[in-house]
Amino acid sequence: MTTTVRRYPPGPGIIAITAVLFVAGLVAAQQPAPPQTPQQPSEIATRISGDSGAPPHYAVPDFVALTPNATQIAQMLAQVLWDDLNFEREFDMIPRDVYKSVPIARSMEQIPFGAWREVGADGVFFGTVAQKGNDIIVQVRLFNVRSRESVYAQEMTIATRSARRIAHEVADAVHKQQRGVRGVARTRLTFVSDRIRESVLGTVEKRSVKEIWVADYDGANELRITNSRDLNINPSWSQDARAIAYSAYRGNQPPEILLSFITTGVLQNLTRGRLRNGGASLPVFSPDGRQIVFHGTAEGASAPDLFVINVDGSNLRRLTTHPDSDTTPTWSPSGTQIAFTSDRTGRPQIYLMSADGTGGAQRLPIPDAEADRATWAPSPFNEIAYSARNGPGYDIKVYDLATRQSRQITFSEGSNESPAYSPSGRHLAFTSTRSGLVQVFTIGRDGNGLRQITRTGNNQTPDWSN
Repeated sequence: MTTTVRRYPPGPGIIAITAVLFVAGLVAAQQPAPPQTPQQPSEIATRISGDSGAPPHYAVPDFVALTPNATQIAQMLAQVLWDDLNFEREFDMIPRDVYKSVPIARSMEQIPFGAWREVGADGVFFGTVAQKGNDIIVQVRLFNVRSRESVYAQEMTIATRSARRIAHEVADAVHKQQRGVRGVARTRLTFVSDRIRESVLGTVEKRSVKEIWVADYDGANELRITNSRDLNINPSWSQDARAIAYSAYRGNQPPEILLSFITTGVLQNLTRGRLRNGGASLPVFSPDGRQIVFHGTAEGASAPDLFVINVDGSNLRRLTTHPDSDTTPTWSPSGTQIAFTSDRTGRPQIYLMSADGTGGAQRLPIPDAEADRATWAPSPFNEIAYSARNGPGYDIKVYDLATRQSRQITFSEGSNESPAYSPSGRHLAFTSTRSGLVQVFTIGRDGNGLRQITRTGNNQTPDWSN
């Protein structure tokens, strides 16, 4: 018997959640098995399998509203859960319009396992929603259709306005339990957007304001983080997803590296005018969360170099001193190396160097005419995604550091840039002009599962939270 209790601290729009996980039939309220096929305890399995090793087929019917005011939430939660499970492509999700032939169950005892088996389901979810004041109480269970046993269950209470989080929580937990996969349903994206269509204050030119935004991994719950009516660019999540570092122009001054603690509203200027010659841009947190690497132009330098600084603004150090541009750094998962872009051979290419700046830099043998905006994949993937240019536009490619081979992810549908890995390494966020304006998309690292995330204004330089 295994019972796990998880508690979540309050955050923006979220009250504390208490979730209880029951495994392998602890809360199974089963429909009795037919007499000719009695169920034995030895047949109860936590994991649901498909036929002949194929991915299991899952169904997510609408949740049952236990109170009249919970109907829309019940329908929404089922759809979001279906989408979350479908995103990782670990399960064969049965389309929800197929469910019309299956009788609706108002309780677990009424679940028509035979009908679900007829439409090919190996696993089926059953959920209930009750609204009480400003909160909802949700119970969710996953049943093995063959054994008719509950293999997973959660009960949660959460603020109604944060209801989607419950579906994300369930999806990530089921991916972990059933497939051993880290899901990304609870992660978020940050990006730059000009969607508010305002002009920058204090300038003669009519430049559009760029502000930092965040959204759920699927584009829902968009939230504006900055409100300076200025240029705010290149956001990067901290390792604990509580802060975002970004470059900010204030008036006519060169950009500074700012650190915004989005849960508390605290804002810190890390560079504080120490790179007045050309400013500082493209900050990226180290894997241990203690340092930020960025590119900036030192006093007397003719081109940007790489710098590193502690997250409290102390110990600013210059890593490169090359006369040509060194930009767009990214850390290795171990924190011992940095990949970056340099035009020291004439056109932008990707180089590797030690994170302490010693030993010089080595160019990766990438054959593309231009290679820019490298992003290092998290372990265990030994690869770097980048923007490649061999014609009028860019495409996303992935360079395998072991085989020294590149594989292409996008194929000239618009210009595709600024790749960023999900924390699991199974997906990439990037920007593309394929739909007209610059928008954020996500895609699997195998090039499948393309999704458009943003749709308003121009949206650039995404980064994916842990």
